[in-house]
Amino acid sequence: MESHDRAVASIASTIRKFYARKEAFRIYHGSTNSTRQSQYQRNRMVDTSGLSNVLKVDAQTKTALVEPNVPMDSLVEATLRHGLIPPVVMEFPGITVGGGFAGTAGESSSFRYGFFDRIINWIEMVLGDGEIVKASKTENSDLFYGAASSFGTLGVTTLLELQLVEAGTYVALTYHPVSSILEAQAEIEKATSDASVDYLDGIMFGRDRGVICVGRLTNDVKSGVKIQRFSKATDPWFYFHADRLLRNRTTPITEAIPIVDYLFRYDRGGFWVARYAYKYFITPFNRITRWILDHYMHTRVMYHALHQSGLSSQYIIQDVAIPYTQASTFMTYLETNFRQYPIWLCPLKQSGKTASTHSLQVEKTNRKMPEMMLNFGVWGPGPTKRDEFVAWNRAFERKVHELGGQKWLYAHTYYSEQEFDDIYNRKEYDALREKYHATYLPTVYDKVKVDIEKEKGPLFHGIWPLAGLYGFYKAMRGGDYLLPKISSKSE
Repeated sequence: MESHDRAVASIASTIRKFYARKEAFRIYHGSTNSTRQSQYQRNRMVDTSGLSNVLKVDAQTKTALVEPNVPMDSLVEATLRHGLIPPVVMEFPGITVGGGFAGTAGESSSFRYGFFDRIINWIEMVLGDGEIVKASKTENSDLFYGAASSFGTLGVTTLLELQLVEAGTYVALTYHPVSSILEAQAEIEKATSDASVDYLDGIMFGRDRGVICVGRLTNDVKSGVKIQRFSKATDPWFYFHADRLLRNRTTPITEAIPIVDYLFRYDRGGFWVARYAYKYFITPFNRITRWILDHYMHTRVMYHALHQSGLSSQYIIQDVAIPYTQASTFMTYLETNFRQYPIWLCPLKQSGKTASTHSLQVEKTNRKMPEMMLNFGVWGPGPTKRDEFVAWNRAFERKVHELGGQKWLYAHTYYSEQEFDDIYNRKEYDALREKYHATYLPTVYDKVKVDIEKEKGPLFHGIWPLAGLYGFYKAMRGGDYLLPKISSKSE
């Protein structure tokens, strides 16, 4: 803890200098799973990338004391040594604890536990004036709840205590074939009511074909059940495997998946988004090419290439939660206006298993969200013309709002500021920023908006195949893809 305290003291000192000048800064974490264009400037950022340690795992209290830049794979590795795992683990291994807390994150256990921020007991935070405070459900509770989904705009989170649960060696995953979104919902609701179910999500491969995946933690593999892995280059991509497994089946089938392979089953291929890279480069998509290019098909490398190529401004990458009563209507909208599959389905519980929240993302000023929502992962190529791409995304945002849903803000956001303020809980949020000396920092809207007039793409932006080749080249070289280079004059 001494090393941690020194690092936090240094961060607090830097923030006090920004506060004295009333000069806005951004928090640099060292990586991102956002698709938004980087806005970092070296002289206007607070570097927290060194806060990347699991400080303690307590098997008695089933808690872990974790710095914010610990990625999911490192966190799971540390807790599994004690036979424990976090109740909610994001599906990409590079997503960090702090990112999950501040950016709204859910996964296949969120039908039971809610979003990732619901499993946090307390946080340490450096406020906008440099003061170091602790916040929990009972201490500075407005800050604790408000910081969730606030994208670091209330201060800098420097430490988190999170809950853990008993782990299993495997996840016994049962694949239930479904023939419509209505049948998918019925299977989801059936699994939700079953207390033995630990994980639950689904994929629609087409309008009349999909799968609901029901997982249960276990230490035993039943006779006749196959052990299936997804982490090695020779293993199949999860979505592709599920599709082929059920193509000629009408009855459920169960496999045993090692726990780590299950938690990060979508890492290779980034769900199925990486398949579009094969199409972009006119490359055969088969077992051999997936094996040869496996290194570049993991999400950490993919995000690197995505940021450098600028192709995120040509691909629709959106996650939205829709009330169950409107799920069928929304799927019809996607069939007409998106016309691409697969679509990811993930049921989300708003309040979580143990506590509720009033974060900016969840509580609206003009309506109450249902307790259960269905997340739709909508990912694929968009219109090639910029004005049509923007128009599609704006129409999509309006439709989500019309149906009583909400949109996750990790991706491109095209709301006007007035629209954003009308949807999200801006009044309470602004009051928190005033109370905790954060009014000089960028707002959530500042961070997530796409400035259509000023947006500027990187080198070779929009030029096929140069944009993709440039992103591939930069991913091969590695290095930091978020920070601008230091010129030789300033070194």
